[in-house]
Amino acid sequence: MKVLGLDVGEKRIGVARADSDTRIAVPVGYVLADGSEWLKIARIAQMNNTNFFVLGLPRSNEGKETAQSLFVRNFAKTLTEKLPGAKVRFQDESLTSVMAEERLRARKKNYEKGEIDAEAAAIILQDFLEGLSRENTLTVAAETTTNLTKKEVDKVKLNTKKARHKMKKATKWITGIAIFAIIALVVTGGTMWYLDREAKKREYAEYLAKLAAEAEPEVFSFMIKPGETIFDVKKSLIEVGYSSSEVEEAFVADYDFDFLKERPEGASLEGYLYGETHEFYKSATVKEIIETFLKGMGEVITENNLEEKYAAHGLSLFEGITLASIVQKEAPSPEQPTVAQVFLSRLAYGIPLGSDVTVSYALDVVDPDRDTHSDNQSALTVNSCYNTRLYAGLPCGPISNPGLNALLAVAEPADSSYLYFLTGDDGLMYYSYTEAEHIRNIYSHCQDLCNVSL
Repeated sequence: MKVLGLDVGEKRIGVARADSDTRIAVPVGYVLADGSEWLKIARIAQMNNTNFFVLGLPRSNEGKETAQSLFVRNFAKTLTEKLPGAKVRFQDESLTSVMAEERLRARKKNYEKGEIDAEAAAIILQDFLEGLSRENTLTVAAETTTNLTKKEVDKVKLNTKKARHKMKKATKWITGIAIFAIIALVVTGGTMWYLDREAKKREYAEYLAKLAAEAEPEVFSFMIKPGETIFDVKKSLIEVGYSSSEVEEAFVADYDFDFLKERPEGASLEGYLYGETHEFYKSATVKEIIETFLKGMGEVITENNLEEKYAAHGLSLFEGITLASIVQKEAPSPEQPTVAQVFLSRLAYGIPLGSDVTVSYALDVVDPDRDTHSDNQSALTVNSCYNTRLYAGLPCGPISNPGLNALLAVAEPADSSYLYFLTGDDGLMYYSYTEAEHIRNIYSHCQDLCNVSL
């Protein structure tokens, strides 16, 4: 029998699955608690051919149910209403989210909140399955502890022998009737089973269609990738159906987040839309979408103590995010801590960052079609506060929306002392301590990529 485990939360619902025979629970993923969760859970149940759910039931340290326990019980009630025939069992949970995060931390460096929920669901389901195993063991043990005397055993054996003799005589004439009956049952019963099975499949398909209709308004997924700019985000919003005027208005609106207040006057939202995928109702406004991604950035800043870590390197939060946005565009994730170290060292020595990706962003702002700056020599002279080839220090703001790895790379840079780097034609990173070494690396490793148009 297949079983689904659910870690029910107000924002997300972690999902795990298991087979009662193998008794090994594995994380499946998570669904957002946004009104569409019932349809998604129904589809997951259908794919796993089950209607059996195990829900984690939180309790206080004293073992008493809490407001969250009531929330889960209400969720279970709605689940049985939305999915007729659903069987629900509760499993006491204690610190499952903490245990789940510890497991993930042991396996990987970076993970999403949804992964914690899925891992917690697996822990809840595994505890339930192990509880079933213990109950079965106790039942068998109780049955085998009954002691019989020798006389009682002999009596049982004698009765069994007589019964076998009578059964042998009866078998001959019963067999013929039984064979005929079995054939009849197979033919009629098999036909009825098939028809009933097909009817149930049609009924369930109709139910899912009804559930989908009830899930209106429809939802859609919207993703911001690490390294995308607000120009990219605006274009994507227009592509999903929002008007350009609504998009532009939303990007200049005021948003009530503390981490935005220390930005310089006139700074855009560039750098603050944390790269994730979220689902929204089709009735959602652009402002609501932006607020969701800003909230994600606020959580990352708080959870990773970024403001304090940037301050240790002499950077404000705005400056740290600005540098992380450059690191995001300059290097793949494994190389980002070393590239961050190079830029921090150049800032400390007063050496211009000399980053071509900042020049490219400057052009996107002032000359997006490259009408004026048609070649690299001209591009490198573009008069913009984003041009770190022309001006020392950090640019006047972020040039992309950095991902978690880039944000952490600036907070925790590599322990090295390089002053130069480049990406070679072979895709590898080459570092150097002096300008002479850097020039040699260009001639040896970067004849094509270093001449790509900005």
